[in-house]
Amino acid sequence: MTVTTTDASSGTATQRPRPVKTVPRLRSARRPAAGRPRRSVLLTVLTALVLLYSLVPLLWLVISATKTQEGLSRSSGLWFDGDFALWDNITETFTYDDGVFTRWLLNTVLYVVVGAGGATFLAVLGGYALAKFAFPGRRAVFAVVIGAVAVPGTALAVPTFLMFSNMGLTNTPWAVIIPSLISPFGLYLMWVFAGEAIPTELLEAARMDGASEIRVFFQVALPLLAPGIVTVSLFTMVATWNNYFLPLIMIKDPDWYPLTLGLSSWNAQAATAGGQPVFNLVITGSLITIVPLIAAFLMLQKYWQSGLAAGSVKE
Repeated sequence: MTVTTTDASSGTATQRPRPVKTVPRLRSARRPAAGRPRRSVLLTVLTALVLLYSLVPLLWLVISATKTQEGLSRSSGLWFDGDFALWDNITETFTYDDGVFTRWLLNTVLYVVVGAGGATFLAVLGGYALAKFAFPGRRAVFAVVIGAVAVPGTALAVPTFLMFSNMGLTNTPWAVIIPSLISPFGLYLMWVFAGEAIPTELLEAARMDGASEIRVFFQVALPLLAPGIVTVSLFTMVATWNNYFLPLIMIKDPDWYPLTLGLSSWNAQAATAGGQPVFNLVITGSLITIVPLIAAFLMLQKYWQSGLAAGSVKE
Protein backbone atom coordinates (compact mmCIF):
# COMPACT_ATOMS: atom_id res chain seq x y z
CA MET A 1 0.00 0.00 0.00
CA THR A 2 1.34 3.50 -0.97
CA VAL A 3 0.82 6.95 0.51
CA THR A 4 0.57 10.09 -1.70
CA THR A 5 2.33 13.24 -0.39
CA THR A 6 2.45 16.80 -1.90
CA ASP A 7 5.57 18.93 -1.84
CA ALA A 8 4.64 22.41 -0.57
CA SER A 9 7.30 24.29 -2.58
CA SER A 10 6.93 22.63 -5.94
CA GLY A 11 3.36 21.39 -5.65
CA THR A 12 4.22 18.01 -7.05
CA ALA A 13 2.75 14.83 -5.62
CA THR A 14 4.95 11.92 -4.82
CA GLN A 15 4.12 8.40 -3.72
CA ARG A 16 6.02 6.38 -1.18
CA PRO A 17 5.27 3.02 0.35
CA ARG A 18 3.51 3.00 3.72
CA PRO A 19 5.27 0.93 6.35
CA VAL A 20 3.35 -2.19 7.22
CA LYS A 21 3.11 -3.12 10.86
CA THR A 22 3.57 -6.82 11.46
CA VAL A 23 1.30 -8.27 14.12
CA PRO A 24 2.62 -11.38 15.83
CA ARG A 25 0.37 -14.40 15.23
CA LEU A 26 -0.37 -16.74 18.02
CA ARG A 27 0.08 -20.41 17.25
CA SER A 28 -3.29 -22.08 17.56
CA ALA A 29 -3.83 -25.67 18.47
CA ARG A 30 -4.49 -27.99 15.57
CA ARG A 31 -8.16 -28.83 15.28
CA PRO A 32 -9.55 -31.97 13.70
CA ALA A 33 -10.96 -31.63 10.23
CA ALA A 34 -14.62 -30.77 10.00
CA GLY A 35 -16.83 -33.84 9.99
CA ARG A 36 -14.02 -36.16 11.15
CA PRO A 37 -14.33 -37.42 14.76
CA ARG A 38 -11.36 -37.31 17.06
CA ARG A 39 -9.54 -40.58 17.55
CA SER A 40 -9.21 -41.91 21.06
CA VAL A 41 -6.83 -44.77 21.71
CA LEU A 42 -8.40 -45.50 25.10
CA LEU A 43 -11.89 -45.66 23.62
CA THR A 44 -10.68 -47.96 20.85
CA VAL A 45 -9.05 -50.32 23.35
CA LEU A 46 -12.15 -50.41 25.55
CA THR A 47 -14.37 -51.09 22.53
CA ALA A 48 -12.08 -53.91 21.43
CA LEU A 49 -12.22 -55.45 24.91
CA VAL A 50 -16.03 -55.30 24.97
CA LEU A 51 -16.17 -56.83 21.49
CA LEU A 52 -13.81 -59.59 22.55
CA TYR A 53 -15.81 -60.22 25.71
CA SER A 54 -18.99 -60.53 23.64
CA LEU A 55 -17.68 -62.68 20.80
CA VAL A 56 -15.50 -65.20 22.65
CA PRO A 57 -18.43 -67.00 24.36
CA LEU A 58 -20.31 -67.09 21.06
CA LEU A 59 -17.24 -68.46 19.29
CA TRP A 60 -16.83 -71.12 21.99
CA LEU A 61 -20.49 -72.09 21.62
CA VAL A 62 -20.26 -72.47 17.84
CA ILE A 63 -17.04 -74.50 18.01
CA SER A 64 -18.26 -76.74 20.86
CA ALA A 65 -21.49 -77.49 19.01
CA THR A 66 -19.43 -79.27 16.34
CA LYS A 67 -17.98 -81.79 18.81
CA THR A 68 -19.23 -85.09 20.14
CA GLN A 69 -19.62 -85.84 23.84
CA GLU A 70 -16.14 -87.39 23.91
CA GLY A 71 -14.66 -84.61 21.77
CA LEU A 72 -15.63 -81.97 24.35
CA SER A 73 -13.20 -83.44 26.88
CA ARG A 74 -10.31 -84.30 24.58
CA SER A 75 -9.97 -81.03 22.64
CA SER A 76 -9.40 -77.36 23.35
CA GLY A 77 -12.45 -75.22 23.99
CA LEU A 78 -11.62 -72.70 21.26
CA TRP A 79 -10.59 -75.14 18.54
CA PHE A 80 -12.29 -77.88 16.56
CA ASP A 81 -12.04 -81.60 17.23
CA GLY A 82 -11.17 -84.17 14.59
CA ASP A 83 -14.83 -85.23 14.17
CA PHE A 84 -17.21 -82.56 12.81
CA ALA A 85 -20.51 -83.59 14.40
CA LEU A 86 -22.64 -80.45 14.12
CA TRP A 87 -25.36 -81.96 11.93
CA ASP A 88 -25.44 -85.15 14.00
CA ASN A 89 -25.79 -83.08 17.17
CA ILE A 90 -28.65 -81.06 15.69
CA THR A 91 -30.46 -84.22 14.62
CA GLU A 92 -29.95 -85.87 18.00
CA THR A 93 -31.07 -82.73 19.83
CA PHE A 94 -34.46 -82.80 18.11
CA THR A 95 -34.89 -86.59 18.49
CA TYR A 96 -33.48 -87.17 21.99
CA ASP A 97 -35.99 -88.19 24.67
CA ASP A 98 -38.84 -88.62 22.16
CA GLY A 99 -38.28 -85.18 20.63
CA VAL A 100 -39.03 -83.20 23.80
CA PHE A 101 -36.77 -80.37 22.57
CA THR A 102 -39.34 -79.54 19.89
CA ARG A 103 -42.03 -79.35 22.58
CA TRP A 104 -39.88 -76.97 24.62
CA LEU A 105 -39.25 -74.84 21.54
CA LEU A 106 -42.98 -74.58 20.81
CA ASN A 107 -43.65 -73.71 24.45
CA THR A 108 -41.12 -70.89 24.27
CA VAL A 109 -42.69 -69.59 21.06
CA LEU A 110 -46.10 -69.66 22.78
CA TYR A 111 -44.81 -67.70 25.76
CA VAL A 112 -43.13 -65.15 23.49
CA VAL A 113 -46.05 -64.66 21.10
CA VAL A 114 -48.74 -64.38 23.77
CA GLY A 115 -46.70 -62.98 26.66
CA ALA A 116 -44.25 -60.66 24.92
CA GLY A 117 -46.76 -59.75 22.20
CA GLY A 118 -49.38 -58.89 24.81
CA ALA A 119 -46.84 -56.91 26.84
CA THR A 120 -45.93 -54.87 23.76
CA PHE A 121 -49.58 -54.16 22.92
CA LEU A 122 -50.40 -53.09 26.48
CA ALA A 123 -47.28 -50.91 26.62
CA VAL A 124 -48.28 -49.19 23.37
CA LEU A 125 -51.81 -48.53 24.63
CA GLY A 126 -50.64 -47.27 28.03
CA GLY A 127 -47.78 -45.19 26.66
CA TYR A 128 -50.02 -43.49 24.08
CA ALA A 129 -52.67 -42.71 26.68
CA LEU A 130 -50.17 -41.32 29.19
CA ALA A 131 -48.44 -39.21 26.55
CA LYS A 132 -51.46 -37.72 24.76
CA PHE A 133 -54.26 -37.56 27.35
CA ALA A 134 -54.41 -35.35 30.43
CA PHE A 135 -56.19 -36.86 33.42
CA PRO A 136 -56.04 -36.59 37.22
CA GLY A 137 -53.36 -38.73 38.84
CA ARG A 138 -51.01 -38.66 35.87
CA ARG A 139 -48.02 -37.80 38.04
CA ALA A 140 -48.88 -40.62 40.42
CA VAL A 141 -48.94 -43.06 37.52
CA PHE A 142 -45.54 -41.78 36.42
CA ALA A 143 -44.13 -42.38 39.91
CA VAL A 144 -45.57 -45.90 39.99
CA VAL A 145 -44.11 -46.75 36.59
CA ILE A 146 -40.65 -45.45 37.54
CA GLY A 147 -40.80 -47.36 40.80
CA ALA A 148 -41.83 -50.54 39.01
CA VAL A 149 -38.87 -50.22 36.64
CA ALA A 150 -36.52 -50.05 39.63
CA VAL A 151 -37.93 -53.21 41.28
CA PRO A 152 -36.13 -56.40 40.11
CA GLY A 153 -38.27 -59.28 38.90
CA THR A 154 -36.77 -61.72 41.38
CA ALA A 155 -38.15 -59.66 44.27
CA LEU A 156 -41.69 -60.27 43.00
CA ALA A 157 -41.21 -63.98 42.26
CA VAL A 158 -42.32 -65.34 45.64
CA PRO A 159 -45.42 -63.07 45.99
CA THR A 160 -46.36 -63.93 42.41
CA PHE A 161 -46.01 -67.65 43.11
CA LEU A 162 -48.18 -67.42 46.24
CA MET A 163 -50.86 -65.47 44.38
CA PHE A 164 -50.97 -67.88 41.44
CA SER A 165 -50.90 -70.85 43.80
CA ASN A 166 -54.02 -69.58 45.57
CA MET A 167 -55.70 -69.17 42.18
CA GLY A 168 -54.68 -72.67 41.08
CA LEU A 169 -52.73 -71.47 38.05
CA THR A 170 -49.31 -72.89 38.91
CA ASN A 171 -47.94 -75.63 36.66
CA THR A 172 -49.91 -74.15 33.75
CA PRO A 173 -48.80 -71.92 30.85
CA TRP A 174 -50.78 -69.01 32.33
CA ALA A 175 -48.35 -68.87 35.24
CA VAL A 176 -45.67 -67.74 32.77
CA ILE A 177 -47.82 -65.79 30.30
CA ILE A 178 -49.73 -63.51 32.69
CA PRO A 179 -46.66 -62.10 34.54
CA SER A 180 -44.97 -61.60 31.16
CA LEU A 181 -47.78 -59.25 30.10
CA ILE A 182 -46.49 -56.55 32.45
CA SER A 183 -43.47 -54.58 31.22
CA PRO A 184 -42.89 -51.34 33.18
CA PHE A 185 -39.82 -50.48 31.14
CA GLY A 186 -41.73 -51.01 27.89
CA LEU A 187 -44.53 -48.77 29.16
CA TYR A 188 -42.09 -46.03 30.09
CA LEU A 189 -40.28 -46.30 26.76
CA MET A 190 -43.52 -46.04 24.77
CA TRP A 191 -44.63 -43.13 26.96
CA VAL A 192 -41.50 -41.16 26.07
CA PHE A 193 -41.56 -42.21 22.42
CA ALA A 194 -45.23 -41.35 21.88
CA GLY A 195 -44.73 -37.91 23.38
CA GLU A 196 -42.00 -37.13 20.83
CA ALA A 197 -43.18 -39.03 17.74
CA ILE A 198 -46.87 -38.04 17.55
CA PRO A 199 -47.67 -34.35 16.93
CA THR A 200 -50.69 -33.23 18.94
CA GLU A 201 -51.86 -31.08 16.01
CA LEU A 202 -52.12 -34.20 13.83
CA LEU A 203 -54.42 -35.88 16.35
CA GLU A 204 -56.56 -32.76 16.65
CA ALA A 205 -56.88 -32.53 12.88
CA ALA A 206 -58.04 -36.15 12.70
CA ARG A 207 -60.60 -35.54 15.46
CA MET A 208 -61.89 -32.42 13.67
CA ASP A 209 -62.41 -34.56 10.55
CA GLY A 210 -64.75 -36.78 12.56
CA ALA A 211 -62.46 -39.70 13.31
CA SER A 212 -63.15 -41.63 16.49
CA GLU A 213 -60.47 -42.20 19.11
CA ILE A 214 -60.04 -45.82 18.03
CA ARG A 215 -59.57 -44.79 14.42
CA VAL A 216 -57.17 -42.01 15.42
CA PHE A 217 -55.07 -44.50 17.35
CA PHE A 218 -54.94 -47.28 14.75
CA GLN A 219 -54.73 -45.19 11.57
CA VAL A 220 -52.85 -42.08 12.69
CA ALA A 221 -50.84 -42.81 15.82
CA LEU A 222 -49.92 -46.47 15.36
CA PRO A 223 -47.93 -46.03 12.10
CA LEU A 224 -45.87 -43.27 13.75
CA LEU A 225 -45.13 -45.55 16.70
CA ALA A 226 -43.64 -48.35 14.56
CA PRO A 227 -39.97 -47.82 15.60
CA GLY A 228 -40.91 -47.70 19.28
CA ILE A 229 -43.11 -50.77 18.94
CA VAL A 230 -40.26 -52.75 17.40
CA THR A 231 -37.88 -51.66 20.16
CA VAL A 232 -40.28 -52.62 22.95
CA SER A 233 -41.14 -55.91 21.26
CA LEU A 234 -37.45 -56.81 21.00
CA PHE A 235 -36.86 -56.10 24.68
CA THR A 236 -39.92 -58.06 25.81
CA MET A 237 -39.18 -60.90 23.41
CA VAL A 238 -35.62 -61.32 24.68
CA ALA A 239 -36.77 -61.11 28.31
CA THR A 240 -39.46 -63.76 27.78
CA TRP A 241 -37.28 -66.00 25.59
CA ASN A 242 -34.47 -66.03 28.19
CA ASN A 243 -36.79 -66.18 31.21
CA TYR A 244 -35.56 -68.87 33.58
CA PHE A 245 -36.42 -68.06 37.19
CA LEU A 246 -40.17 -67.57 36.73
CA PRO A 247 -40.77 -70.90 34.92
CA LEU A 248 -38.49 -72.59 37.47
CA ILE A 249 -40.78 -71.76 40.38
CA MET A 250 -44.06 -71.94 38.47
CA ILE A 251 -43.82 -75.09 36.33
CA LYS A 252 -43.06 -78.64 37.40
CA ASP A 253 -44.42 -80.50 34.39
CA PRO A 254 -41.62 -81.03 31.81
CA ASP A 255 -44.19 -80.84 29.01
CA TRP A 256 -44.61 -77.12 29.72
CA TYR A 257 -40.91 -76.31 30.14
CA PRO A 258 -39.45 -73.49 28.03
CA LEU A 259 -36.08 -73.97 26.37
CA THR A 260 -34.14 -72.44 29.25
CA LEU A 261 -35.60 -74.80 31.84
CA GLY A 262 -35.47 -77.82 29.55
CA LEU A 263 -31.79 -77.39 28.68
CA SER A 264 -31.05 -76.89 32.38
CA SER A 265 -32.69 -80.24 33.16
CA TRP A 266 -30.54 -81.91 30.48
CA ASN A 267 -27.45 -80.29 31.97
CA ALA A 268 -28.35 -81.54 35.47
CA GLN A 269 -29.03 -85.02 34.16
CA ALA A 270 -25.34 -85.98 34.44
CA ALA A 271 -25.40 -85.35 38.20
CA THR A 272 -28.27 -87.79 38.85
CA ALA A 273 -27.75 -91.46 39.68
CA GLY A 274 -27.42 -93.39 36.45
CA GLY A 275 -27.92 -90.23 34.40
CA GLN A 276 -26.38 -89.99 30.95
CA PRO A 277 -24.32 -86.83 30.29
CA VAL A 278 -25.48 -85.06 27.14
CA PHE A 279 -23.42 -81.89 27.26
CA ASN A 280 -23.04 -81.90 23.49
CA LEU A 281 -26.83 -81.72 23.15
CA VAL A 282 -27.06 -78.96 25.75
CA ILE A 283 -24.50 -76.88 23.84
CA THR A 284 -26.16 -77.55 20.49
CA GLY A 285 -29.57 -76.73 21.93
CA SER A 286 -28.20 -73.46 23.31
CA LEU A 287 -26.86 -72.57 19.86
CA ILE A 288 -30.25 -73.32 18.30
CA THR A 289 -31.91 -71.22 21.00
CA ILE A 290 -30.01 -68.02 20.20
CA VAL A 291 -30.44 -68.26 16.42
CA PRO A 292 -34.02 -66.78 16.41
CA LEU A 293 -32.91 -63.89 18.63
CA ILE A 294 -29.96 -63.04 16.38
CA ALA A 295 -32.20 -63.22 13.30
CA ALA A 296 -34.79 -60.94 14.90
CA PHE A 297 -32.18 -58.32 15.84
CA LEU A 298 -30.63 -58.36 12.38
CA MET A 299 -33.97 -58.02 10.57
CA LEU A 300 -35.31 -55.29 12.86
CA GLN A 301 -32.04 -53.46 13.48
CA LYS A 302 -33.05 -50.36 11.52
CA TYR A 303 -36.27 -49.85 13.44
CA TRP A 304 -34.61 -50.74 16.74
CA GLN A 305 -31.87 -48.12 16.38
CA SER A 306 -34.31 -45.38 15.38
CA GLY A 307 -36.52 -46.28 18.31
CA LEU A 308 -33.65 -46.02 20.80
CA ALA A 309 -32.60 -42.64 19.37
CA ALA A 310 -36.09 -41.16 19.61
CA GLY A 311 -36.23 -38.20 21.94
CA SER A 312 -32.44 -37.95 22.29
CA VAL A 313 -32.30 -34.64 20.37
CA LYS A 314 -34.62 -31.74 21.12
CA GLU A 315 -35.39 -29.47 18.23
